[in-house]
Amino acid sequence: MRTVVHTRQGEPAQVLTLREESECPRPGPGQVLVRLLVRPVHPGDLAGVEGMPGFPDDQPEVRTPGVEGMGIVESVGPDVRTLRPGRRVAVFPAPGTWADYVVVAEHLAVPVPDGISDETAALMLVNPLTLRMLHRATDTALGGAEGAVLQTAAGSSVGRLISAAAIRHGLPLINLVRSAAGAQRMRELHPTLPTIATCDDDWREQVRHHAGDQGVRVVLDCVGGAMTRDLAELLADGGTLISYGQLGTGTTPLERLPLIGRALTVRGLSVLHWPSRTPEERAQDVAFALDLARNTPDLLEVAATYDLADFRAAVEHARRPAKTGTVLLTTSQAPRAGRGAA
Repeated sequence: MRTVVHTRQGEPAQVLTLREESECPRPGPGQVLVRLLVRPVHPGDLAGVEGMPGFPDDQPEVRTPGVEGMGIVESVGPDVRTLRPGRRVAVFPAPGTWADYVVVAEHLAVPVPDGISDETAALMLVNPLTLRMLHRATDTALGGAEGAVLQTAAGSSVGRLISAAAIRHGLPLINLVRSAAGAQRMRELHPTLPTIATCDDDWREQVRHHAGDQGVRVVLDCVGGAMTRDLAELLADGGTLISYGQLGTGTTPLERLPLIGRALTVRGLSVLHWPSRTPEERAQDVAFALDLARNTPDLLEVAATYDLADFRAAVEHARRPAKTGTVLLTTSQAPRAGRGAA
C-alpha cells in the first residue's frame, strides 16, 4: 500500500515522502480496516508535520499525517457488530489517513448514507464537529450575556460554517480576514455580517465600532501567534478568548495579556478530544454532521482534488492565501459520488 510519511518534523514539502508498503495493517478486536478513497488536507495536518507548540516533539520514528477520511470497509476484526466489508464509512479520529488503508475503532467509523458524495463524506466530521465544539464553548462563555463574537480566519472552511450558523441563530458575529479581497468575498457571501480585513491600519477600531457598547464578549481564534495580544485587548472585561488552532506566526507571552486586571479567560479547544464525549453526545454530534452533509453540502466546499501521490502539490494548494474550500487527496478509481454498499 502507499502511505505518506515523515520521520522528523519540519516543512511538509521537505520532510514528507511517499512510501510503498508490502502489506496493509490488520484490524484487531473491535476494529475495521478501511480502504481510503478521499482524505482532506486540514491545516492541523500540516501543523502536526511542522510541529506545534505544546505538542510532544518525541514523535514516532515514522508518522503518517491525516486524521479524517472516507473509504470502504475492507475487513473487520473480532467483535465488530455493525459494520461489514463493502460499507462506505467516514472515519475520525483515525491517525494516518494519508495512506491507502487505515485501521480504526468500529465506533469511530460512521456509515455514509447513499446520496452523500464521497467528497462530502470525507469532510463531514472534523469541520462540523469543530463547529459543534465551538458553539458549545461560545454558549458557555456568553452565559446568557449580550455582546459580539469575533472570529479570525473567517474565510476558512470552519470560519464559513461559523458564519452560516451565526446567521441561522442570530448570533452577532464579526468576521476577520487577512486581505481586502478576502473581505469582499465574505461580504458578498454573508452581506449581513460585518467583515474586516486585518491589512487595514484601523481594523481594531472597526471591530470596536461594530461591537458597540457591549463590546466583544468572545473571540474564536485559530490564528494565534503575535495576533493574540490584539485579540485579547479587543475583549470586553470578563470576556473569553477561545483558541482552536495556530495558523499565525510569532508568539505572545501569557504574561503580556491583561488576564488578571480585566478578568479575561483563555480557553484552548481541540476536536481531537471529541472521542472523550459520551456515546450519546457523540451520536448527537454525528447526527448533526450527517444532516449538514445531506442538506447543505455546499458548506463543505472542495477547493481541488489530487491523487495521494501528488501530495506535495496538494500541500502547496492548501496553503494558498486566496484558497476557498478544502483540498482533498484521492485514490484512483474511487466509486462514483453518492454510491456505496448498504
